[in-house]
Amino acid sequence: MKSNHLLPVAIEALSASIRTVPSNYPQEFAKRMHGREKRPLGSLFGIDNFGVNLTMLLPGAISALRHGHSRQDEFVYVLQGTPTLRTDEGDTLLAPGMCAGFPARTGNGHQLLNLSNEECVYLEVGDRSSGDEVYYPDDDLQAILLDGRWQFTHKDGTPY
Repeated sequence: MKSNHLLPVAIEALSASIRTVPSNYPQEFAKRMHGREKRPLGSLFGIDNFGVNLTMLLPGAISALRHGHSRQDEFVYVLQGTPTLRTDEGDTLLAPGMCAGFPARTGNGHQLLNLSNEECVYLEVGDRSSGDEVYYPDDDLQAILLDGRWQFTHKDGTPY
């Protein structure tokens, strides 16, 4: 059993530090994440099985490259602003109080875009399934989670 005597019991979410590495993507894709800030929340409490982030998108920013997972389920809950959810079905405008879920193995690529003039804030939750593979329908990129680290390659398997 893990000891949590050094972990907080509760915090103000906005007091959590912004993730120090803005993106795990290869550099040519990472630069497209400008205007996105993630505050990892679950890790602060020693949660290992799933991740929880408080994420903010400035106007014009995107949450991630449009993607789908082989093993990871994802969920978002909008707190502020009106992000646009882009999926294979098209664009859906979200508003505070709305949520969306993305089950693994559907192949349906998804992402949030802030097409508004105000910042958007939302919670994102996803599990950390080892061996998870990520498909990026709009980009020459694929990824696999091995030993807790993302490894990126081109779609033909050559590394970045």
